[in-house]
Amino acid sequence: MLSGCQRRDPNAVLREELEHFAADKDARIGIAVIINGTDTIMVNGYEDFPMLSVYKFPQSLAIADFCKRHQLSFTDSVNINADEIKLATWSPMRDNYGVRNLRLPIAELLAYTLQQSDNNACDILFRLIGSPAVADSLMHTLGFTDIHILSTEDEMHLDTSLCYANSASPIEMARLIDLFNSDLRQESPLYEQIAELMENCRTGTDRLARPLTSANVIFGHKTGTGDVNSEGRIIAINDVGYVNQTNNFRYAIAVFISDSASDMETTSQMIAEISEIVFNYVSDSYRGDTIGLN
Repeated sequence: MLSGCQRRDPNAVLREELEHFAADKDARIGIAVIINGTDTIMVNGYEDFPMLSVYKFPQSLAIADFCKRHQLSFTDSVNINADEIKLATWSPMRDNYGVRNLRLPIAELLAYTLQQSDNNACDILFRLIGSPAVADSLMHTLGFTDIHILSTEDEMHLDTSLCYANSASPIEMARLIDLFNSDLRQESPLYEQIAELMENCRTGTDRLARPLTSANVIFGHKTGTGDVNSEGRIIAINDVGYVNQTNNFRYAIAVFISDSASDMETTSQMIAEISEIVFNYVSDSYRGDTIGLN
C-alpha cells in the first residue's frame, strides 16, 4: 500500500523548479542535467542552441583523437604563421606573443582555447586537424548527431549567422560531458590533460561556477559568449561542465541561453541561479549514494 505521504520523485521536483525558473525569462533557455550517469532532467533539452565557444570542448576531443591517430602528444609543437593571428577577435595568445610567426606546443594552444577561450588558437587547432568538419565527424561517430561543428571562429566573426549553425542540443552536450567525465578521461592521458584544463577554466566564473566556489567538489567547464544580434539580443551565453563529489554524486550539466533581451551580467546570473538550484537539489537528494568516481 502506498502512503499518502510518499516522497515525490526528486527529479520531477527539480524539473518543475527549473521549468518555473525559465518560464518568465525573456530568452530561450535550454537545460540538461545527467546525475550519476542515469537520472536525466531537461528543459527544452532537445532544441538546438548556438554553442559559440562551448564548441572548443568537443574540438579538444577531436585534437586528442587526431594526436592518438598520428602518434603525437600534446607536447608536440605547431608552426603558426603571423597571418593566422587575427586582430579583430578575442585572443589572449595574440596579446601575449604579438602578431608574428610562432611555434607553440599543442598543450599551450589547448590551454588558450579551453581556459581563456582564445579564438585564434581555436582556428589554428582546426587547421592542425584539417577543418571543423573533422571535429563534427568525430561527434557523429561517437553518436552525438545533434552536435554540429561547421565553421571556424573567423568565419563566425565574418558572418554572425554561422553562430547559430554551430549548434547543439542541451541533452547531447550533457551526454558528451558525462561520457567524457565518466569514461573517456580514463582512457588516455590526453583526455585527462583536457580535464585538468577545464578544471582550471578562467572564463565565466559568474556562471555555473559561482555557487560552487565554497563547495567540496571537482568542477570542470567550458563557456560560450556571443555578441548582440541584429535584434539587439545576445546571441547566446552558455556554460557546460561536470561536478564530482567523491562517494556521493557526479553530474553533467549544460545550460544554453539564446537570444536574451537582458545584458550579459544578468544573463550570466541566470546560469548561476540554475547551477545553484541543481547543486542544492542534487547534494540534498543524492548524499551518501556511494558512487564510483575515478
